[in-house]
Amino acid sequence: MPKKTSAETKTKKPREKDVRKGMVFSTGDFVVYPAHGVGKVTDIEKQVIGGQEIELFVVSFERDRMTLRVPVDKVDNSGLRKLSTRKVMDQALTTLKGRARVKRAMWSRRAQEYEAKINSGDPVSIAEVVRDLHRGDSQPEQSYSERQIYEQALERLAHEMAAVEKIKPETATAKLEKLLSAA
Repeated sequence: MPKKTSAETKTKKPREKDVRKGMVFSTGDFVVYPAHGVGKVTDIEKQVIGGQEIELFVVSFERDRMTLRVPVDKVDNSGLRKLSTRKVMDQALTTLKGRARVKRAMWSRRAQEYEAKINSGDPVSIAEVVRDLHRGDSQPEQSYSERQIYEQALERLAHEMAAVEKIKPETATAKLEKLLSAA
């Protein structure tokens, strides 16, 4: 049996790593899928799709009663990520305390920007949406679509905060609303 040259060895090892590169989650981990929020990896399964065996993360979103299967090798492209760190959540909370920055653009344009920020899955961007759309008691009432976007952003932020701090989502929502009222 011929010995492998060092060049053959070097090219083979990174390929093996690349196959497992996306394998960063294990069963029971909480993860964030940008378009749906916080979910839990319930299984890692193999399925034959189009004649090819594909390894999939099975992510369950309890709130939406939905299950999502993400191919392991497409994790980076899908945006699926681990929960934020406490440091990132602290940055998001600091953002909430800041002053609202409402642009004078048409509502439809702002709504698109807000939706893009929410679907980015970034807690700091989501906190910006919550901060900008929050209405205090002395401020005028929100339109229906503003309220919908605000509640969606608040819910996403609260669920991630709850998972990071290991508290109930209702407790996280109350904490965020208290923070917003104090600002």
